[in-house]
Amino acid sequence: MNISATPDLGTADAVLESGHGRPVAGRVVLDYEARCLRRKRLVTAEGASFMVDLPQTISLAPGAAFVLADGRAVEVVEAREPVLRIEGDLPTLAWHIGNRHCPCEIAADHLVIRVDPVLEAMLLQLGAKVTRSLAPFRPLGGAYGHGRTFGHNH
Repeated sequence: MNISATPDLGTADAVLESGHGRPVAGRVVLDYEARCLRRKRLVTAEGASFMVDLPQTISLAPGAAFVLADGRAVEVVEAREPVLRIEGDLPTLAWHIGNRHCPCEIAADHLVIRVDPVLEAMLLQLGAKVTRSLAPFRPLGGAYGHGRTFGHNH
């Protein structure tokens, strides 16, 4: 898609939590990596472009929305992406995943990581049941704050 030929919504310089109640100018579908940003031009699912220019890098929470200069919002939709659903001895499996500094979503009865053939082979060797699927990826944030951690200088 040629971004220069798309309608321009202007600039977003703030982010709102879900349930913002503002008029919606569009929706942007972002995977886990793309939901961590500070400054970037994005294109909505409807084909309009806008510039994100935030004061600092953030990790967008589910349901977040960018605030445009005119007060409208561009809602963030989590993309479905290739993930591994992991079942088995969860404490042991989670330890091995964490030991490799791999982002991990933790539920009561399973773990979820992005598809990684090396980790998949390791988990299978450890006796895990591993199922490939497409789903939004929502790993836990760091221990020293919300969202992702950016290095080890806590």
